[in-house]
Amino acid sequence: MIINYGYKDGSGEYFIVLDTDKCNGCGECVEVCPAGVLEMTTEFDPDTMEDMVIPHLTKEHAKKIKYSCAPCKPGQDMASSGEVIPPCVLACEPQAMTHSW
Repeated sequence: MIINYGYKDGSGEYFIVLDTDKCNGCGECVEVCPAGVLEMTTEFDPDTMEDMVIPHLTKEHAKKIKYSCAPCKPGQDMASSGEVIPPCVLACEPQAMTHSW
């Protein structure tokens, strides 16, 4: 299941995208986030009919990830395409997390 945390406004789309089929619930993304944007939660997965532990956007940052995540965008490691990769995405070994901007 793909979960999009974030919002769209007049200046663009700002989403943290999580693929729960790939996420192993390790919490590395939460640990490396300097802004505390993510927290681990237990959610019910209707596909498997079981609980899963996944990162979730905190209520505090739900309406402002454009600003909360902004410091991690410039100056971070880059992919071969030249795209900036935030620490939470770099920390995700199963590559379950991406950002839309």
